[in-house]
Amino acid sequence: MAKELRCRDLGIHCDHVVRAETEEELLDNAVEHVLTVHGIDLTREDLLEQLRAVIHTVRAF
Repeated sequence: MAKELRCRDLGIHCDHVVRAETEEELLDNAVEHVLTVHGIDLTREDLLEQLRAVIHTVRAF
């Protein structure tokens, strides 16, 4: 099953949704988006912890 993350689930006013088949791919893409677009000042490890808490499993894209 596919997985997705929404910026809004992190409390960020952004409609961006990251989707991927694997958690690893999802987290890599989400970290890149959050750090480059939103400039969040967290370590990668702290950001990954927050992202893992809001992963949603979806049936299909």
